Amino acid sequence: MIEIIKIVFTIPFLLYSCYSDIKARRVSNRVWKCMLIFGSVFVFYEILLGRIPYLKALFLSGIIVFCSVYILFQLGAIGGGDAKGLIVLSILFPLYPIFQFSGETYPLLGRPLIGLFTFTVLENALLLTILVPLGMFGYNLLHFSREMLKKPLYMFIGYRTEVSSLKNKEHLALLEKLEIDERGSVKKRLARTGLDFDANQKPELEEYVKKGLIGKEIWVTPGLPFMLSITGGFITAVVFGDLILYIVMRLMVG
Repeated sequence: MIEIIKIVFTIPFLLYSCYSDIKARRVSNRVWKCMLIFGSVFVFYEILLGRIPYLKALFLSGIIVFCSVYILFQLGAIGGGDAKGLIVLSILFPLYPIFQFSGETYPLLGRPLIGLFTFTVLENALLLTILVPLGMFGYNLLHFSREMLKKPLYMFIGYRTEVSSLKNKEHLALLEKLEIDERGSVKKRLARTGLDFDANQKPELEEYVKKGLIGKEIWVTPGLPFMLSITGGFITAVVFGDLILYIVMRLMVG
């Protein structure tokens, strides 16, 4: 029963962090502080029940996850808010939540071999993130234009939008780096990580369009909030379990 209560307690914080990440591409530290402070009631309760074994699991979960997300943060793979959220989850869920509901035992795929819940959340989040390029490709097929045939691989990582509309859009990055050569022509090359820009401070793009140096549309890539993936990873970890492990095992058996 305590596991279900903790899950119900956690989901609103994750949903709000998704909203904040989508809106401002950042999550306030207050969200994680409140989650940790109020969630500490569960931690103390379970320490009283589990005593030394639970304390060992809590210490192991916190240390391993902290070191892992710190490395990912330093590598630029995740943001600070994502890292803090995962650390708080490792404290609230040092043991994998296993519970029964409506006659079913969750997670449906069984308890993962490693048993570190936050690791499973992160694994599932990464798996869900991998599916994003397929969604992007599907979006481009629905908004297909002949210009896309020139650079079909771009269809997996970005989409085309009019330069004139950039002022009304936030959290986008240029997918191409534009450079003017000696002859006054604009050269385009892929910007692998995306070039952040403030459309209001980039009037040269509209100048390029007026001069005919580039077309009316340009490739951009959205800054996708990872908290969406983490929340999806949390829900799938609770309901199903370790999706990557399940897929690997199915492939091996097959």
